[in-house]
Amino acid sequence: MLVFIIPIKSPKVATSWTELSKMFERCLRSVCNQTSSKFHVIVVCHEIPKINFHHPQVQYIQVNFPIPGSTLPEKMIDKTKKLAVGLLAAQSLQPTHIMPVDSDDCISKKLVSFVAQNPKSNGWYIDKGYEYDEGSSKIIVRKEKFYKLCGTCNLINYRLFNLPKKVLSDEPLTGHDNFLSGHPLAKKDLAERGTPIEPLPFPGAIYVRDKIGESTCLQEPLYAKLKRNHKEAFRGIKKLLFAQFDKHPLTEEICNEFYLYPLGNFKK
Repeated sequence: MLVFIIPIKSPKVATSWTELSKMFERCLRSVCNQTSSKFHVIVVCHEIPKINFHHPQVQYIQVNFPIPGSTLPEKMIDKTKKLAVGLLAAQSLQPTHIMPVDSDDCISKKLVSFVAQNPKSNGWYIDKGYEYDEGSSKIIVRKEKFYKLCGTCNLINYRLFNLPKKVLSDEPLTGHDNFLSGHPLAKKDLAERGTPIEPLPFPGAIYVRDKIGESTCLQEPLYAKLKRNHKEAFRGIKKLLFAQFDKHPLTEEICNEFYLYPLGNFKK
């Protein structure tokens, strides 16, 4: 079984809780739109969004962690702790693999069936995927290194996690950040441990850029990115500029596979 874990930020730090809820609903519909039923979804949040979609394989866990500050590191700590809560809750489900999913992204409907066919694999990282600007009729094709762009990028065997006994609201979580936050270092770390993960053999996710800048990483000011890692910031600007030349029409086939439909106008 593949267990998806979706962390959601608090409405107190959301740019628009209404828009965030709409994006989460589409994300959840995308996750549940699988060709196989061998999955479970754990949503970890301060407050449960009010949406018009419900599924028997979706579980909500509410936490009372302190509301994070405005900096990227503080927001990422909050996200990582929520993912750790989901990871612990997944233990009773006896999953083969875990996949963290950002609440505004969409994923391929083929993921669960693929994992079910390879239950003993260490896991996969998403090398090929798409970028999408909300409302556009075009989509950007990422032919490689998608995992460096998007947090929805790892499917990791559950046995490879060193589980904490519990997650405390007032203590930092160490030793799990790379795996839980979707960081590309997860690929490197697992290889160094002798348990490498492989590239997923098909495009696995769509990284969505919303119109209101709800994404945690997109909210970080450019000067802060430059101060934190100027090389990474310049690489990001360069990739964004060149990506415009890889835009392709958004087809119905892509929409169906990833459930990428207009917000609030979901396909029945």
